[in-house]
Amino acid sequence: MKTNICDLLQIDLPVFAFTHCRDVVVEVSKSGGFGVLGAAGFTPERLEEELNWIDRNIGDFNYGIDFLIPATRVEGNDTDTLKAMIPGEHREFLADLLAQSDVPDLPADYHGHLASAEDGATIGDRPLEMLRTTLSKHKKISLYVNALGTPPPEVMELCRSHNLIVGAMAGEAKHAAKHKEAGCDLVIAVGTEAAGHTGDISTMVLTPQIVKEVAPMPVLAAGGIGSGEQIAAAIALGAQGVWTGSLWLPTSQSELTPIQRSKVLASSSKDTVRTRCMTGKPVRMLKSGFTEAWDAETAPDVLPFPLQYLLTSDAAARFEHYSVEDMVSYPAGQVIGQLQAELSVRQVVMQLMEEYIDAVERLTTTLEY
Repeated sequence: MKTNICDLLQIDLPVFAFTHCRDVVVEVSKSGGFGVLGAAGFTPERLEEELNWIDRNIGDFNYGIDFLIPATRVEGNDTDTLKAMIPGEHREFLADLLAQSDVPDLPADYHGHLASAEDGATIGDRPLEMLRTTLSKHKKISLYVNALGTPPPEVMELCRSHNLIVGAMAGEAKHAAKHKEAGCDLVIAVGTEAAGHTGDISTMVLTPQIVKEVAPMPVLAAGGIGSGEQIAAAIALGAQGVWTGSLWLPTSQSELTPIQRSKVLASSSKDTVRTRCMTGKPVRMLKSGFTEAWDAETAPDVLPFPLQYLLTSDAAARFEHYSVEDMVSYPAGQVIGQLQAELSVRQVVMQLMEEYIDAVERLTTTLEY
């Protein structure tokens, strides 16, 4: 299964795990793949705690970090300016949803993985400053991935000063071309099946388009990757590896609450929805009363990023913390329909390898025939 990207990052398997869970980062990297921590949901203090834990437990292996740093953003941490831009009808609509569920405020000592947008790594220059601090302290980070657009020049300069490999997400070939022009080292082709921020082109169609657009730059395929057969398919399409996320949600080490875990394991591939109601940009996530409420005719229009996220993130954390079952959601891809059991991260990695070998053997036999 080894490809050129394995040499680039000094790993054994071209399996990248995007996760908000430090345990998954460590276990995937120790199992031969590459763990990447998504930082957007953390406060600066919580992120530092998570990274210190990873550094202590990952041994001699490296890992990556992922931030949302769009090229165009509101400068500084001026959340008051942003909050003043949120219309009253949107505040009232959300307040009604919270009242209907009888959800109290978060406790003063709340320490969940999902911070409000006001406190986390999403607004203004805060994510850039958090990245700067992170790279100055944590030397086992060898990959930075920009999750929302082409990395701005100041991000590229910062990453180069720390000798990082830089990647970026792309939902269209033209986005990948911009990443290449900016100097990125790899591109992640994100199909519409994927969890989180995603476009509307399927992985099967998108991956070879991006491979051709940015050649010889390595490409990772994302979206719909949950088995060794699907890894083999991605490599057959020209990708040098896979970027996975939903695959790790049901694992015993993941950050999901019991309700979220049970929802993921019980869901079919039709139980996700691509919606702008969480961040203002299209996100694929589990269907819930929250997503349905914003889809109703009586709902106000969704606000642009980051205003929508500033509006909804605290409510999402409250629904999760107080286990409001019908309102709880989570970013999840269509591949959850084939995830039927709670396994350890290492068991998942071993299963992927076995399935990949079987798929290649079947393909070889077919070609010989």
